[in-house]
Amino acid sequence: MPNRRRELRAHYIGRIAYDEALQLQRRLVEQRHRGDIGDTMLLLEHPPTVTLGRGAKAENLLISREGFAEQGIEVHEVGRGGDVTYHGPGQLVAYPIIDLNPDRMDVRKYVSTLEETMIRLAADHGLKAERIETFNGTWMHADSDRPLKIGAVGVRISRWVTMHGLAFNVRPDLGHFGLIVPCGLTGKGVTSLQNELPKGAPPGLEDVAKRAAEHFARIHESELEFTLGPP
Repeated sequence: MPNRRRELRAHYIGRIAYDEALQLQRRLVEQRHRGDIGDTMLLLEHPPTVTLGRGAKAENLLISREGFAEQGIEVHEVGRGGDVTYHGPGQLVAYPIIDLNPDRMDVRKYVSTLEETMIRLAADHGLKAERIETFNGTWMHADSDRPLKIGAVGVRISRWVTMHGLAFNVRPDLGHFGLIVPCGLTGKGVTSLQNELPKGAPPGLEDVAKRAAEHFARIHESELEFTLGPP
């Protein structure tokens, strides 16, 4: 363990285009490599966007690129791990830019901390989310015949500095997930906090973002500074 407690600065920046957020991540990663900034987390939501990870398969897009464009959904090929993922309004996206050197250099353990963050977010609302062995992400009804994914994980780690992260479904349009095979997994569905909670007002995205930052910071034994606006 380090001699002094870590610090994490989390920025809630609201809705931002995928390309803009990607460029911001890249800038922060370089600054983190140089030591110009400390551990940082971006919390946001995207306009309707489909992203293709390094392992993406064409058959997991159920309509054409033109079809996505007609529905106002952008498609981006990205450098994270994983297959096909959807992002959209009402989904909380968290991008930690943290240095895993010298004592956190374990990719699987880091991914587990992202999953644990989402498990705790579900628990905040009285819901039981779980891991499923061999599948990344966080699931509802994990023991049923058709588990429902409530949170996805996809990361890239360069010289032990992280980017990309997690996507937690608060109240997105679940119909958009029907245009892809999410994460390339057949026979499984997708859900959200709004879908799982008793009927009523869904939780606000900013509130869920703040709780996500608190959980992540606690898991990483870091002092949290939560701010509104971009870094």
